[in-house]
Amino acid sequence: MDVYINQPILLVAIVLVLGVVITRFSSRLGFPSLVLFIIIGILLNQVIYYDDVETTQLIGMIALIIILFEGGLQTNITAIRKVAAPAVLLATIGVLLTSLILGVFAYFILDLDLMTSMLLGAIVGSTDAAAVFAVFGSKNIKEKLSTTIEAESGTNDPMAVFLTVTIISVIEMPGETNVFLLILSFFWQMGIAVLIGLIIGRLAVYVINRIDLEASGLYPVLSLGFAMLSFGVAEVANASGLLAVYIMALLMGNRPLTYKHSILRFNEGLAWMMQIIMFIMLGLLAFPEELFNYTFQGILMALILIFIARPIGVFLTLIASKYDLKEKAFISWAGLRGSVPIVLATYPLVSGIENGYLIFNVVFFIVIFSALLQGSTITPVARWLGFDEGETDAPPYSVELLALGQTQNDIYGVELPIQSAHENAKIKDLDLPPDILVIAIIRDDELITPNGETVMHSEDFIYIMMPRKLRERTEAYFSKVKENKSSKSKRTESDTDAENNQGGT
Repeated sequence: MDVYINQPILLVAIVLVLGVVITRFSSRLGFPSLVLFIIIGILLNQVIYYDDVETTQLIGMIALIIILFEGGLQTNITAIRKVAAPAVLLATIGVLLTSLILGVFAYFILDLDLMTSMLLGAIVGSTDAAAVFAVFGSKNIKEKLSTTIEAESGTNDPMAVFLTVTIISVIEMPGETNVFLLILSFFWQMGIAVLIGLIIGRLAVYVINRIDLEASGLYPVLSLGFAMLSFGVAEVANASGLLAVYIMALLMGNRPLTYKHSILRFNEGLAWMMQIIMFIMLGLLAFPEELFNYTFQGILMALILIFIARPIGVFLTLIASKYDLKEKAFISWAGLRGSVPIVLATYPLVSGIENGYLIFNVVFFIVIFSALLQGSTITPVARWLGFDEGETDAPPYSVELLALGQTQNDIYGVELPIQSAHENAKIKDLDLPPDILVIAIIRDDELITPNGETVMHSEDFIYIMMPRKLRERTEAYFSKVKENKSSKSKRTESDTDAENNQGGT
């Protein structure tokens, strides 16, 4: 019995250690770690027989929730707003066009019926958040482009899931499909998902900021619970659970949040662990003797997706946008495929669709080829097109919010804006209540212990001790910027004109 228990535990330990070590080697080798994780799974497949599609699908969906949640927490919503329209178009129309084009090619190349061909196109039509977040997290690509691609990958899964599920239902029940109801269902899934994400996101921020927990480690667990809640509520409402998770994570990540740094670090580590487990399990489902029977078809379909379907989808979708030719080309090239297509490829297997294993194996080849070719060349292509902005600068300090036991006091980190309204102001001259104290300043990578005579400078990173109830007000106070002289003079002129008009009246 001990052998039975200990062997799986030993196997999991080896897999996790190898997975973490591999992430280091993958960056040196220049291609995404997900490829190595999948290879580990395929190798383990030679030792362990595993074909539990339902369990893999469940674990894959849980992993996607955690990965999307972590990605949303790390995303700057200000940057997202600037590219919201093109990102949403890519996540909807772009996915639809890519799926249709690839489906047509699959019809002629793979000798499948039309609906099964379209099913294959729908499964690989969306870019993958796990792959994109993993690759772009270590790159310093032009913000406009990296944000567009990350926003697209975070919001296009619902479209792929909708198309996949819809086509499977059409295959299973031919002649019983109402097109109007399908369109209505799509808008319901998207709209309700956004609404649920916003509501649960606000609820999560409110609860996390006001609840007093005995252990600080419970705050990250609580945040993850809200992520799962948003997915579950959305799915019960027949909406897109993945989109709801991403929206609530965006809201949470861009609001003042107790233990925010701890929440980010916890979910970052958990997301990596889930990526390792998910890709290895997906690799376990791939049987090499069957997989290599579709080598030619898989590589050909991958090339069509990368060089024909994806570019046409991007260029047509962004035809009226302000992106230039090179920017559209890079967005096309950076459309990585990863876990989502492989997880969706399990849907036909679970549903018992004819040629389900053919679809799974071809999708598997497409993902591997996409990750190897596109994932390993993101930086060289970005550099060639002039979008690589060098190495990402790691901050020399961490932003941590600490709750001091049960005293209702926090230590909170705030960065002063570039043109701070408090430039050259002494701490003693700040209009602060006596229970708000500036206890540390980080300036030019140096830690300064302040006193009343210490002068504030723009872009200082300051640590403040204060009552928890004053956190939002304090952050707003230190976030003030200098008034523009021209706008101030215009305001003065308008006030003078108003006074003159009143006098004339």
